[in-house]
Amino acid sequence: MQIREERQLSPVADEVSAITAVVRPILRGILYSLKSDVAAQLGGYEKLPLFMLARNYLPSDGHAGICFEYAVHDAVSRGEASVVERVHDALKLCNVPGDQQASILFGAEKTGNQQLIATASDLLTRESRLLVGKPGHPPLLKRHLSSAAAAFRTKGVGNRLPQSIDGLWKADLFLGHSDTEKWVGTTVKINPSKLVGARGLRIGLVPASEGKGDTVRKDDKRNLVVCPVPYDGAFVETFYMAWEVVTAFIAADAKQPKEVHLPRGSARQVARYLVDRREFPVVDVIDALGRLAQPELLASETTEAAVIPAGRIETDPSVTSVLAPLPLGLDGASEQAPSDHNEGMPGPKTTT
Repeated sequence: MQIREERQLSPVADEVSAITAVVRPILRGILYSLKSDVAAQLGGYEKLPLFMLARNYLPSDGHAGICFEYAVHDAVSRGEASVVERVHDALKLCNVPGDQQASILFGAEKTGNQQLIATASDLLTRESRLLVGKPGHPPLLKRHLSSAAAAFRTKGVGNRLPQSIDGLWKADLFLGHSDTEKWVGTTVKINPSKLVGARGLRIGLVPASEGKGDTVRKDDKRNLVVCPVPYDGAFVETFYMAWEVVTAFIAADAKQPKEVHLPRGSARQVARYLVDRREFPVVDVIDALGRLAQPELLASETTEAAVIPAGRIETDPSVTSVLAPLPLGLDGASEQAPSDHNEGMPGPKTTT
């Protein structure tokens, strides 16, 4: 599976140019998520018109959308100090033994019998245990991944997970220590107000907000250890707005979406950029938008991540690529505390 990392280089300036900058990699990701035979029938990737992309792209074609969870996972895996310190405190409150902190990404591919786990598949073994914070023998994590994926597909209906972890399907990450093979279910929410506990979840990762308490703490009401992590919320919100523009444009058959679908004026302006260029090849549109985009907002890089079968039957993955914003704070590029720009922005689930 491809991870298309979009690493923030500068703070967000005006909304229109920032959204335009992010629309470009989204269009590129959608273009190359089309099957090669489909693209060939339409003139090839280099000549495919923008309006034909809108008519031939389906969410099931394999582009997962925005996976902010990957940014947190990546920060832990790289040992980014500002994040690792917070996670260390959270794991300590959860009584997770060990010294070698690690993260397992779970959630980008749960529509089949496979899950995007991590770039290092040896993190998850038959002896990996899930700590649930209750007396008794901790359950084996790998044994229950397939059931968790199945429960995710049905939103918990017909859940076959044990009662003690029947909310495990809501996990985005598993945080823990690889040397002891002990893990805890973790939920990641960009909007702290959307943080909800469930059986099988122990940690809730949320953005640290300027002017508010950002200490790692127990939340008895949610039955979670709340772990604020520093990052530039405006950058991540820009990704959501850009994704909203592109999907609304596609749903409108490459025409101007209705205002109800894009209530923000800045988003409608970027949509007009696309409408004006609907007859041109997608690659040329991406190039043309570069002149209108905020310069040096982000840098793109594509990496590969392992997709590990969780059941006995292997299926073709429905998700082949993930767009992962890596904001300032999580990538170590800035020590400045982020502003609270997370007004109503939901944490994404990344299946399509």
